[in-house]
Formats: sequence, structure tokens, C-alpha cells
Amino acid sequence: MARHLITSAIPYINGIKHLGNLVGSQLPADLFARYQRARGNEVMFICATDEHGTPAELAAAKAGKDVADYCAEMHDVQAEIARGFRLSFDHFGRSSSAQNRALTQHFAKVLAEQGLIREVTEKQMYSVTDGRFLPDRYIEGTCPNCGFESARGDQCDNCTKQLDPVDLINPRSVISGSTDLELRETKHLFLRQSAMRDKLQDWIDSKTDWPVLTTSIAKKWLNDGDGLQDRGITRDLSWGVPAQFDGAPWQGMDGKVFYVWFDAPIEYIGATQEWADKTGGDWARWWRTDKGADDVTYTQFMGKDNVPFHTIGFPATILGSNEPWKLVDYIKSFNYLNYDGGQFSTSRGRGVFMDQALEILPADYWRWWLLSHAPESADAEFTWENFQTSVNKDLADVLGNFVSRITKFCRSKFGEALPAGGEWGAREAALIDELNTRIRAYETFMEEKEVRKAAAELRAIWVAGNEYLQAAAPWTVFKTDPDQAAAQTRLALNLVRLYAVLSAPFIPDASDAMLAGMQTEDRSWPGDAKAALELLPVGHAFTTPEVLFRKIADEEREDWQQRFAGTRG
Repeated sequence: MARHLITSAIPYINGIKHLGNLVGSQLPADLFARYQRARGNEVMFICATDEHGTPAELAAAKAGKDVADYCAEMHDVQAEIARGFRLSFDHFGRSSSAQNRALTQHFAKVLAEQGLIREVTEKQMYSVTDGRFLPDRYIEGTCPNCGFESARGDQCDNCTKQLDPVDLINPRSVISGSTDLELRETKHLFLRQSAMRDKLQDWIDSKTDWPVLTTSIAKKWLNDGDGLQDRGITRDLSWGVPAQFDGAPWQGMDGKVFYVWFDAPIEYIGATQEWADKTGGDWARWWRTDKGADDVTYTQFMGKDNVPFHTIGFPATILGSNEPWKLVDYIKSFNYLNYDGGQFSTSRGRGVFMDQALEILPADYWRWWLLSHAPESADAEFTWENFQTSVNKDLADVLGNFVSRITKFCRSKFGEALPAGGEWGAREAALIDELNTRIRAYETFMEEKEVRKAAAELRAIWVAGNEYLQAAAPWTVFKTDPDQAAAQTRLALNLVRLYAVLSAPFIPDASDAMLAGMQTEDRSWPGDAKAALELLPVGHAFTTPEVLFRKIADEEREDWQQRFAGTRG
């Protein structure tokens, strides 16, 4: 049994996430976790809310709430929505946890002991109007690299270039909108990433199986401009992990906290410790190579804007500590999902948000469309027309129609039990051969994290059953050879169970409904299609499931287009 550690990029606490966030990390990570569990492997699937830094402070201020109270409230909201989308986290943690606080301070201490932390006195933007420094997302302006007019002080969302607030053209305070800014001196801790460049380069070069998107962004950061730069890891903020260790302030760092992108990835470990404290489990066997983690395969899922921090910053922390921590083996990155001609944006309230989506339709509709259209090789776009067409064709016409036709036919001609009689022939043998080929291809795509290809192969497996049923036509055969119709019907009903097992990583609720209809809990993965299609025996009772997927009407689609025209109300 293989062991898989799977982490999804942890979402900011600043509000309910949109569909682009979902498909960029959490949903494909869940797909992979569910698949590995289905194959009998041991899985630790971790996510959390990212509760520090400027996004949390700004969101809390906008809501008129204390930041700690706001974070606690929004964690519960995000956790509930995650359950609504059937995200199967082993633990959904919080970066504000005591575990993450202790770990972050530990890593800072050991990095300092390794000579990889330096103090820097520098000039930073200070808002005279607001009476405070403006780190990271407290300041916006025009990106000097691509010209995007709403670049943030830490990174441009458009081109992903790492920035400092002083780099921005025409900067302005996010708090007040004021442009009355001046440079003032402040002291901060910097992680000496430059000293780790060669080690990071060798490590990245060793990952020959990573997606091009991941490695291209990583190498751009390593080599862009003057090369890899040291990174500030403290901020002039009140909310976050205090810049201290062993319970005492870091000399000269009074009142400062660690940078959110220093502590956020550490929360993957922190959340696993939270899980262990809650369940009595052993977190170290997942994260410490001296405690058993050397046999773990670690996969991260994230949007492309998160790649620099996971290929440079976090590895620099892990490698620089010189401690036996587990490093990531594979980073699956995604491009952006856009919304009807524009970008999704949590902070700007543009697009369909996760809570709104669940109010419209159950989770499986969204899971299928998002995963089958995952933005892997390029940016993708959500349109209501495409959503309607895909749901109606794939889920209603192909899968749902197959289940409905065969269960209703059997009920009408043989009753609600698998009928006896007849034998399989050449047509059934051809179907079995096709299924064996396609199931092996499906497994390959899932193992390789090729999400769209896996979805396409799963759909082809559904289509194969429909084509078989249409060609065999047991409703016609029944008139002249009821025994042969019975054999065809037995195969097709077993195919419903097989579809439930194969489809579970994508559409878990529909999978459960199909298994319930077939009155079985057997979720065994098919090693051989023929054996799988003989698993439910003659006389095995079933019930005709309710409609698995209803079609989306034109009137509904038009209404949703109007209701969700691009701005959250």
C-alpha cells in the first residue's frame, strides 16, 4: 500500500472563494485523494485557511469585525462550503493555530542558526494619511513589468512577478486611497534565498516530471533580472505570528509579525499536527523522513500565482533548516479560470462564488464541469452556455440516461432483481476489451494528474456502455429471446455499479446514489472488467434510482446569466 500526502494551496480567509479558486487547487486535490483511496492507498489530505497578513486585516476591517473573530467565523463558513462540495480533507486547519505559530517560530530560529536570516534596514512606503506602513496588499499600483493597473505590493496577479511596494508605479493606499505616501526606514528579517540558489536550482532541475507551467515559473524566479533575491519575512502588522522564538521577541523586531507567505506553507505541517492532536494520529510519519516519511509521495495542488512560494520560498525554508523534513515530490499547477470574458476575483467580487453555486445546483454538477474543463495547459473560461451544454450532454444524456434506461427496462420486464438466463457473446466480449483498455488509460491519467484527460476517458467509458446498450437493444431482443435479453441486462446493471466506482472521484454523490440503487457497498476497483461485470449475481435486488442528473433548461441558464453578471451583490 502506497502512502500519499496531498495538500491543496490554502485559501485566504478574506471571504468566500469563487469557482476559479476551487478548480485551481482544492477540487483537483480532492479528485486525486479520492482516487488514491479508491485504489486502496493510505492518504493524508490537508488544507487550511490562510488567516494572516494583509488580506485578513483588510477583510476584517471592511466587515467591521475584530480580525480574530472574523477569521474564526470565516473558517467555519469555508469549512461548511468545502463539505458542500464534498472536499474530503482529512483535516481543514487554521494557520492561526498554536501548532503553526510554534512551527513558524521554530523554522525562523533554525534558519537563523544556519546563517540564512539577516536583518535589513530599508525604506518602505508609509501612508501619512493612514499613519502606518503599507506592506503587501495594503498598497496597490501599476505593475512595472506588465502594466496591470491593480498590482499589489507583494505580487502582480496578472503576470505573477514578485514585487515590493516601492516597485509600484502610481502607488495608492488600499485603506484610504491616499497617494500621500513617503519612504520611511524600518527594520525587517530577510530569508537569504540567494544563498540557497544553487541548491534550489539543483532540486528544481531534478524534477523532470513536473508540469511545464510549474518549472517555467520557478526558473523565472530563479533567473529573472538580477537572479534570486533575498525575501523579507517580517511585516509591520499587528495580526500574525509574532517575530519571536523561545517566548522572547527577536531583538529589534518588537511589534512585527512573520510574513504570511513564510508561515502559510508551514501550516501544511501545522494542520497535520492539528489533525494528530485531534485524532491521536502520528503526524511525524507524514512529514519527518527520520520518522517514516521517506516512503511518502507528497503532491501539492495550486494555481499558478502560488507556484513561486512553493518552488522557492517554502523549499528554501525546508532545505535551509537542515532538518529531516519531507520535501514535495510533485507540484501540479493550474492556469486561471476566467468568468464570461473577465477574471474571477474574490477581492473585487467578480464571478460565481462557491456558496452561490451550491444554491443553484448540487455539487456534482459543478465538480464535473470544473474538472472536465480544468485550466491545465492554458487559461480556461466559464460560460453559462458551455456549462449548460456539458452538464446536459455528459451527465444527463450519457450517464444519467444509461442508468435510467437499464433499471427501468429491467423493472418492467424482469422485476427489480438481476435476471437469470442467456450467455454473453461477441458484442459483450468487445465491450469488455474496450473497458479494460479504457480503465487502464483512465488509471494512467489519474496517476499522472492529467485531470481533463482523465475526465475525457471516464466519459468515454460511460459512452461505451450507452453504445453497447443501444446496439444490443435488449428491449427488442426480449420479444424473441428473453434469455439473451436477460444476459444483456445483467451486464448493464453490473455496469451501473462499475460506473459508480470509477466515477466516485469526480461525482461522489451520484456514485453513492448508483451504489444505493444497486443495493451494494462493494466499491472494489476493477482489476478486470469481466470480473467486475459479474460481481452482482443473478437474483441480486436493486431499486430504480431517482433521476441522477436533470437537464438545465434555457430559461434557467438565462436567469443565471442575468443574476450573476459579474459582481457579487
